[in-house]
Amino acid sequence: MAHAVDAEFLAIPLGSLADAALQRARDLGADHADVRIERIRSEHVSLRDGSLQGAHEGQELGLCVRVVVDGVWGFAAAGELSTDAAVRAAESAVAVARVSAPVTRERIELATEPVHADRTWVSDYEQDPLAIPLADKVALLADRSRRVLDHRSVDHVSAGLGQVVEQKFYADLAGTSTTQQRVRVNPAFEAHGASADGSRFDSMASLAPPAGRGWEYVTTGWDFDTELAELGDHLAEKLEAPTVEPGTYDLVVDPTNLWLTIHESIGHATELDRALGYEANYAGTSFATWDRLGSLRYGSEHLHVTGDRTTPHGLSTIGFDDDGVETQSWDLVRDGTLVGYQVDRRTAALKGIERSNGCAFADSPSHVPVQRMANVSLAADPSGPDTAGLIAGVSDGIYVVGDRSWSIDMQRFNFQFTGQRFFRIVDGRLAGQVRDVAYQATTTEFWGAMAAVGGPSTVRLGGTFNCGKAQPGQGAPVSHGCPSALFTGIRILNTAAESGR
Repeated sequence: MAHAVDAEFLAIPLGSLADAALQRARDLGADHADVRIERIRSEHVSLRDGSLQGAHEGQELGLCVRVVVDGVWGFAAAGELSTDAAVRAAESAVAVARVSAPVTRERIELATEPVHADRTWVSDYEQDPLAIPLADKVALLADRSRRVLDHRSVDHVSAGLGQVVEQKFYADLAGTSTTQQRVRVNPAFEAHGASADGSRFDSMASLAPPAGRGWEYVTTGWDFDTELAELGDHLAEKLEAPTVEPGTYDLVVDPTNLWLTIHESIGHATELDRALGYEANYAGTSFATWDRLGSLRYGSEHLHVTGDRTTPHGLSTIGFDDDGVETQSWDLVRDGTLVGYQVDRRTAALKGIERSNGCAFADSPSHVPVQRMANVSLAADPSGPDTAGLIAGVSDGIYVVGDRSWSIDMQRFNFQFTGQRFFRIVDGRLAGQVRDVAYQATTTEFWGAMAAVGGPSTVRLGGTFNCGKAQPGQGAPVSHGCPSALFTGIRILNTAAESGR
């Protein structure tokens, strides 16, 4: 269903505010200036055992001005939406640039971008989640919670729902002006219980990912009825499952788990600001450095990974980024070799890349845009098997389902991941759950061990509402599409033994 940008946001004098700020920045000598006016509305609902624990509504509304003056960045924000505030923000941004000039070692240049005048983009959704009465949301979450609680092995159940509706207006001195609106939701359920003898406590969460969709996703976009009916049985089996024997196994990794490995070991590693060392304090740099572009063997010939800010219902999907760049899709890894990076206009210009691929984003009108992750996705094999077909080819292995904890070093190279549930594979068949499992590898070892990927029917879009980066910290939503995949000879740790339990 096609939607228009919210009338309340359009009632703000967006054009006149931007014109005032841009003209003042031009008069003060800015070579580049852009203005963002944003409204971000959110609601978070949480329940425990079917009872409402909390509900919070928030709104952030403001404008900001970013400039380049004599090759130096300047930035300022304002919470007041008036012509005077817009002009003052422009003056402050220019003043910041001039004060910063003596300590600036590198002059700012931006990759060129065509002008996009008076463009509008709205994400694909049916129902605005913030238009649904809170009572209806609580009733739905409570009903689903009670059904999970009916299982004998479930002692408690937590439920939550995050919703965001974001409007953004952008204009710059070159003549680009864009107005955008996007919607996203994040439903979550988790069952908690103890083993029959009381010695083990654990949980089992829904596999439903957050999505760039509306209320319709919460009601009919995921088969919650079937999944939640099975959640208690999965938890009961996990609580009584034998602990894993550490060693080397073949793994079939479900997309509900693999998306997070992609995010941490490929998504962050191919952000060019990390690869160049400009982003280091928050979660490190990258082993995939610029000098290895075109030569780094990232993985096997089955590894084909794209960056894409146009993926349907992707959390990072948008029409234009916060540099005024029209978004697009491109290759990051092709046939196992590193061939590209995620860039914004600044990092593109640094390395002589003709055009940004649209990866600038700020999570607030009070924050400066930084280079952020696209929807980074692993391509399926057009003629690949289904998940059962991948499992059928494994004689001694483990099937990994759902994401949980992870650890990765500051260069995105050494890592280990756990999951929601693990099933032993014996002679091509699932042979019950095991517990205390973590898989460990280096990034290139792991992706180099990828022996097969599933077909299009196995692809799922996972992701996170709040990927962290930058200082001050910013959060960004991002999705990752991937099929099931087979990895051979992967190290498996017993997490209980590793922790001394």
